[in-house]
Amino acid sequence: MDDTIHFYTRHAEALAAQYDSLDAEHVHRDWIDALPSEGLALDVGAGSGRDARFMASKGLTVYAVEPADGIREQAQRYHASPNVHWLNDSLPELRHVQGLNTKFDVILLSAVWMHIAPSARQRSFRKLSSLLKPNGKMVVSLRHGESPDARTMHPVSADELAQLAQQQGLSYKLLEPRTDELKRQDVHWQTVLLTLPDDGTGAFPLLRNIVINDNKSSTYKVALLRTLLRIAEGHPGAVLTRTQNHVTLPMGLVALYWLKLYKPLLDTYNLQQANSRGLGFVKASGWQTLQQFSANDFYIGRLITDADEGRSVYRTLKDIASTIRNMPVKYITLPGSAQGVFDVELGRTQAPKTGLVLDHAFLASLGNFHVPRAIWDALTHFSVWIEPALINEWVTLMEGYNREHPRAYTTLDYRNALNWENPERSTQRVRNRVQELMQNAGVDCCWSGDSIRSQAYAIDHAFPFARWPNNDLWNLLPTKTSVNAAKSDKLPTRHRLLESRELILDWWQRGWSHNAREFFTQANFALPNLAPDNQSFDDVFEALTCQRDRIKQVQQLRDW
Repeated sequence: MDDTIHFYTRHAEALAAQYDSLDAEHVHRDWIDALPSEGLALDVGAGSGRDARFMASKGLTVYAVEPADGIREQAQRYHASPNVHWLNDSLPELRHVQGLNTKFDVILLSAVWMHIAPSARQRSFRKLSSLLKPNGKMVVSLRHGESPDARTMHPVSADELAQLAQQQGLSYKLLEPRTDELKRQDVHWQTVLLTLPDDGTGAFPLLRNIVINDNKSSTYKVALLRTLLRIAEGHPGAVLTRTQNHVTLPMGLVALYWLKLYKPLLDTYNLQQANSRGLGFVKASGWQTLQQFSANDFYIGRLITDADEGRSVYRTLKDIASTIRNMPVKYITLPGSAQGVFDVELGRTQAPKTGLVLDHAFLASLGNFHVPRAIWDALTHFSVWIEPALINEWVTLMEGYNREHPRAYTTLDYRNALNWENPERSTQRVRNRVQELMQNAGVDCCWSGDSIRSQAYAIDHAFPFARWPNNDLWNLLPTKTSVNAAKSDKLPTRHRLLESRELILDWWQRGWSHNAREFFTQANFALPNLAPDNQSFDDVFEALTCQRDRIKQVQQLRDW
């Protein structure tokens, strides 16, 4: 990188003349409409200052970063502008930019990314994304083609930026490819437009601060946010009360999802916090008595008839609830303040004597968890961007804790352990039920109405698991293999749902009337506007269509 910077200094005059020969508005015509009329811009690798001056002319205050002394000094000397502030700085540190302690509406990297070594790109992208304001845009132009001189130019890929964007919670848009403005036949360009989402309430940047910028290196904060996100995304019916400022969740449900997230990590990997005391909720009388169970064994609506197992689950969830209150909730505060973001009220309960049911009444008995309304809405609407950032941060923390361990695990190991439930395993129970019903009568495909054959059928997630992970009984439908393959990860249209209404209702009634308590517990938690005591299959279907519309709005899945 230093040799490349020296090249720009030695050839400053010729390179500046080359850049300035092109009109900035024409070069950036594919994204120029995204440029705000006021605010702060950061031009990284500003070169001759052509783009910085253009953005300044549009009303922005521009900080131009250029590590090559020669070309930076020439730009300052011959093209001074009161709205362009020059900084001698470079990626991945951007030390002087960080010292400004500000965020930017626009960050531009024009013909820069190919100079960043692949080993430094993740760190560079993380630093850049942390400098964006809510709804801020980052524009990266990618140069494809060999270096014509002594400058080092590494291969670049739009897919790489898409992956980095997902890790940092930015939306991604690849613009149309462009030919080279200097008519070089072996050079072509792509532009990537990245955006930090904003719901207008300040909740999204607060979440990013907790996840990425908060200096308390504990997986607890990430685990709590991912727990709340899974509930917000998958269980709109879990809200006990909703006011203008807060929503209240059953504390037991928060503890249950915490259990489901940590179980694969502790079963497979010796995960520890940064301190030597281990994880506070792992106790001999609770967690350690459940080692023979998997995360998939702890599902909403499950009936636990064994008294010892019931007491173990109860004790574990109580220990988790206490840990959540005393650790992440205590230490997650508003930036620059001691005021907590979340609030917990633990319930006074007694251990069950004859088993228990993981239903609304039990989960609510463990207490209340209060979430600011703006954060709840952000978790609901931006989950597709937030969850990858949470997972990435969790993996980074675990790698740091265990880097010196003689049997250290890989990044892939940790990511596999943080995957949500395995849908194939979770559908086996439904297959068993289909086989039982086939012994006495036929079972029809819930989408086509055709009879399915015992050896050639599939269990379809009505709402695709890949985009909305839910293995509740109401979401699992027997279908013909060919129909399931055609549907794939598409979302059924409202019209198709309504056409299949009687088929779906018939399957639910035949399949789960014998186990209605579990079916309705799951549905009433997961689907909107259902009362905790709802027992109507028709009402579940109505809520299903509403949830379909919500998923379509938030995730923009392909229709089927």
